[in-house]
Amino acid sequence: QVQLVESGGGLVQAGDSLMLSCAASTRTFSTQAMGWFRQAPGKEREFVAAISWAKGTYYADSVKGRFTISRDNAKNTVYLQMNSLKPEDTAVYYCAASTGGNYYDAKSYADWGQGTQVTVSS
Repeated sequence: QVQLVESGGGLVQAGDSLMLSCAASTRTFSTQAMGWFRQAPGKEREFVAAISWAKGTYYADSVKGRFTISRDNAKNTVYLQMNSLKPEDTAVYYCAASTGGNYYDAKSYADWGQGTQVTVSS
């Protein structure tokens, strides 16, 4: 089982930036795809971004051009750089480790972090 710990959330104003980090406790980090999901109050968890073991990247249309996912295999860490934040980006953001399959589907991820709150005020 992979343990994932997110950090970097907070309260910001619209237009600001934040960087989320997710530290993974696994020896197989470099061979796993990693993803970020988010869940706003009253809404279902939704895909935000994913990065394959080969560093291919995938984004939800709602964040494309504003968010960047990256990974540092030497540090067992995946990042989500969020720029030009909007109030609709407000949610709890979760890091997840993929077991393969469709990166856009939460069912492809077996291990999840506890989440970090991101709040964007208008």
